[in-house]
Formats: sequence, structure tokens, C-alpha cells
Amino acid sequence: MASRSVVEEAADELSRSSEGGPLVHRAQAQAVRGAVLLERGEAAQALACLRAACEVWHSLALPYAAARVRVRIGDACRALGDNASAALENDAARETFVRLGARADLEHLDRTVPPSAGGLTGREVEVLRLVAAGHTNRAIAGELVLSEKTVARHLSNIYAKLGIGSRAAATAYAYDHRLV
Repeated sequence: MASRSVVEEAADELSRSSEGGPLVHRAQAQAVRGAVLLERGEAAQALACLRAACEVWHSLALPYAAARVRVRIGDACRALGDNASAALENDAARETFVRLGARADLEHLDRTVPPSAGGLTGREVEVLRLVAAGHTNRAIAGELVLSEKTVARHLSNIYAKLGIGSRAAATAYAYDHRLV
């Protein structure tokens, strides 16, 4: 068994010292634990810790901390082969960084994880994948729990962002860019 690193020992100490303490400390401990697990290649366990931290940051109305954890959640999802969820998490973090004016975080995220294909949001990528799979707007709405009008709006945005004008062109784009 490999020896434990100083970072792992520090993460354990942070976890122990935060037990029963303020939510902020417990969330930070979960975020650190998740980062350590992710670095050790234990993405599934990391994801659980990171999501717990993100829930606390949201409950405390701390969007910057939540966005930073969402970047790590995206990394964990990607490590588990769930690229769609990774894109959603990264897009959500990106939107928060833009809204808060966190330029350094946004630049770092854009360098390490480029925006979704064609500048599409995670939700638009989901809609595009379902279009490429041959689903109707009604079926997409049911699958994603959206109204048909919202699906149509997403399609309109996809067409505008990609400079295309049909479902066939959207399907071709999805296949060309390995989104399906």
C-alpha cells in the first residue's frame, strides 16, 4: 500500500476538525477531500464529496465557491466518462464566473476546458444529441422535462450559434464533432 501524502493527511485533519463545526468548514473539508480523491484517481468517491460541498455552498448562497467546486465536479464526471455532465458542470461554472466578473477563474477554465462545442451550453448540447438521435421536439421535451416551446428555443439558439438551418445539419454537426 502506498504511503499517504502530506496533502492526504492534511485533508483528513481538516475533515476531523470540521466535524460538528460551521457548514462553511464542513463544505471546505468536503471540497478538499474530493480534490484529493480526484487526484488519487478515485473519481466516483470524489464526485460524492464534491457534490456534497456544492450543495452546501448553494445553500449558503456562495456562488463563487459553488462554481469553483463545479469545475472539479466536471473533472470527476469527465474522469468517469460522463462528458455530458462534465460539460453541464463546466458551463454552469463558466456562467457564474462571467456573472461575478471572476476573470482569472474564467480564463483558467477556458484554457483547461474549452467551452462546449460551438459555444453551446450544456443543455443545448443535450438537445443537439437528442436531435441527432432522431427524437422529435415532443420526445426531447419529455426526456429533458422541458416544454416543447423551450426545446424549440434551444434549437433556434443552436442553429444561430452554429450557423445552420435544419435538423439534418444539426445532426451532421453533432456527428462531425463527436457529440454522439
